[in-house]
Amino acid sequence: MASVSVYNMEGKEVGKMELNDSIFAAPVNEHLVHKAVVLQLANKRQGTQKAKTRSEVRGGGRKPWRQKETGHARQGSIRAPQWTGGGMVFAPVPRDYSFKMNKKEKVAAMKSVLSAKVSENKFIVVDSLDFEVPKTKKMREVLGNLNADKALVVVDGDASNTILSVRNIPTARGVYSNSVSVYDILKYDTVVITKSAVSAIEEVYA
Repeated sequence: MASVSVYNMEGKEVGKMELNDSIFAAPVNEHLVHKAVVLQLANKRQGTQKAKTRSEVRGGGRKPWRQKETGHARQGSIRAPQWTGGGMVFAPVPRDYSFKMNKKEKVAAMKSVLSAKVSENKFIVVDSLDFEVPKTKKMREVLGNLNADKALVVVDGDASNTILSVRNIPTARGVYSNSVSVYDILKYDTVVITKSAVSAIEEVYA
């Protein structure tokens, strides 16, 4: 099994932790990783864009001038697309951009990105991230001690103070282990994760 160092909040190594190879040393499937990212971004799209076609624009029921002998090009309606105030050609309409991945694909994508971070030494395990009160300054110091400026902080259990401490840091994001996503792991350079969160992820994906 792969082994990683465990650090404290001061950035000092305090031990080792064995990782489940089936999760943290899995083969990287780039296709499924890409699909998972597109899935998350597509599912966030509202799809509420709308413009009117010539059949929906108000007015234009009367032919603007007779067909022949005027010297003008023939016209059937002042709401045709070439007229100012006319309808749009192939106007966008509300649509649903979301699609689905099956569970095995989602699991494989998550294992791929976790394994990639471990292999790149961008997976930092800390023994705990305990904050009595939310404190952005203290969290900045912790991330500085771990050399993880642009980091995804993953916690487990009752860690609301930790999440709030990360919230005002523009280059970091705090999430719980049950809501971590492939997109977030790829977006941030380093994953800073507690031992309990590692155990929680292993229970889910093992």
